[in-house]
Amino acid sequence: MIKIRVGGVPEHFNLPWHLCQEEGLFEALGVNIEWKDFPGGTGAMTRELRHHGLDMALVLTEGMISDISLGNKSKILSFYTASPLVWGVHTTAYNKFEVVKDVDPPIFAISRWGSGSHLMAYLFAKNQGWNPQTDINFKVVGNLNGARESLAEKTSNLFMWEKFTTKPFVDSEELKRLTNQATPWPCFVLAGTNDFLSKHDELAEKVLNTVLKRAHELKNSEKGPALIAERYQLEEKDVREWLSITNWQAQSNTDEKSIEMCIETLEELAILKRSITVDELVWKK
Repeated sequence: MIKIRVGGVPEHFNLPWHLCQEEGLFEALGVNIEWKDFPGGTGAMTRELRHHGLDMALVLTEGMISDISLGNKSKILSFYTASPLVWGVHTTAYNKFEVVKDVDPPIFAISRWGSGSHLMAYLFAKNQGWNPQTDINFKVVGNLNGARESLAEKTSNLFMWEKFTTKPFVDSEELKRLTNQATPWPCFVLAGTNDFLSKHDELAEKVLNTVLKRAHELKNSEKGPALIAERYQLEEKDVREWLSITNWQAQSNTDEKSIEMCIETLEELAILKRSITVDELVWKK
């Protein structure tokens, strides 16, 4: 039995991994998946990949590309999703402003430097006509709960997170969603350390394809929305909406055009500190 340490956010996107674990599908492959939740998101997982605390991780596309450019000795094995992530742009319900243009100065709560909440803030700022390098500030808060505290204390006034995960806090009127921002590329990739992939890339693909098959079964199951709602404390109607706009990859796949689009955008936003090619990012057998 080969042990593989895998990290991911504790959100509905990753339920197929847990179902495979519970149903013995990994064991049938001769694999023991040691799963670890990362409420801190992509920034926390890229750090663990760097320090060999994980073998593989389900991370945001832009965050993985950025961290590899900074020296992370890992590669993208495949896209995990085929659809974008819809980020909600939030503030505390106690703030009087109702539209983003009234936020002055914009202070984004972010989980970590290099996280999706950090990098997507640059893209959002550009789309608002702000200078991403000079017009916005950041407050590192660790995770979603840290962001809720920061917004309540008004040490920040904006926060970007997957909109269905935060919807219960919007529904309870703790948070106010001002608008949405979708990623221009498929949102999640499966990445692995170079050391691990050099020994087990074929097995990693088998594991991923097993998960993707289970994901498609979940998406098409009549019982899927109720199961997801129960596991993640969401409303079933919201889960149905989320499933209608979410697609997992059919099988292991590295769409180089999407990766190139992400590279170009990160370069345009001056996030990448050096030029990087698709070949440096994607695992090649």
